[in-house]
Amino acid sequence: MTSDRLSFDTLESWRLTWARSGTVGLEVRSLSASYNGVPALVDVSIRVGDGEFVTVVGPNGAGKTTLLKAISGAIAIRAGSVSWGGRQLQSMPAYRRSRLGLLHVPQGRRVFPSLTVGENLDLGAYRAEARPRRRENLDLVFDLFPALRQRREALAGSLSGGQQQMLAIGRALMGCPCLLMLDEPSLGLSPKLVEDVFERIRDVHRRSGMSILLVEQRAAEALELCDRGYVLEGGALLAEGPRDSLLQHEVVQRAYLGEG
Repeated sequence: MTSDRLSFDTLESWRLTWARSGTVGLEVRSLSASYNGVPALVDVSIRVGDGEFVTVVGPNGAGKTTLLKAISGAIAIRAGSVSWGGRQLQSMPAYRRSRLGLLHVPQGRRVFPSLTVGENLDLGAYRAEARPRRRENLDLVFDLFPALRQRREALAGSLSGGQQQMLAIGRALMGCPCLLMLDEPSLGLSPKLVEDVFERIRDVHRRSGMSILLVEQRAAEALELCDRGYVLEGGALLAEGPRDSLLQHEVVQRAYLGEG
């Protein structure tokens, strides 16, 4: 497939693959977590509905990365619960959560620099649901990120920062995620590259309808992408709500948009 637009049949098949994997959504309730005994999250509750785009914004050190690590199972939680599709995840190791389709794109892109773009993408197709759909998913990723198609045989380490971020997202998409968790995809990128990456993330959600949880410092741009959002600071939630109301919230206006 070479068109910039996905065919209806292919896109609908892609959506159904995610929809079959889990439709109830993510529930995080009264979550607390620590690093070396220091509280990083305190009584945090968020939810991401089926097909919903949710953004969590906050400054450096707010606990955003800790939140994603707690959801994906990379760290243990001290209190509270995490569930997906009504299934409790607290005792489930990270690799089993990823097999359920909770896929985490961490900070810093973390591509394999000595492997080609194509080889990096192949590594993402490890879930049972993804393996038989490898070719189809690869075409879909290349439709979403045309630059990756052009650089398919290039070493990942030779890509620009923006292209590496797109590769990291594309690799996660190869696994047919039910929930795509993105940790500060704008980190270290120029304003123009941030705009490009955010536009591609918007396309992923618009075309696939999958659930997305994005955490970001760049509040204004990140909140424009979402259906609902949360403001996290000092490990605690300060505000939450639909995108438009949150953009008008006093806390967001004063602390993150430079107004008020």
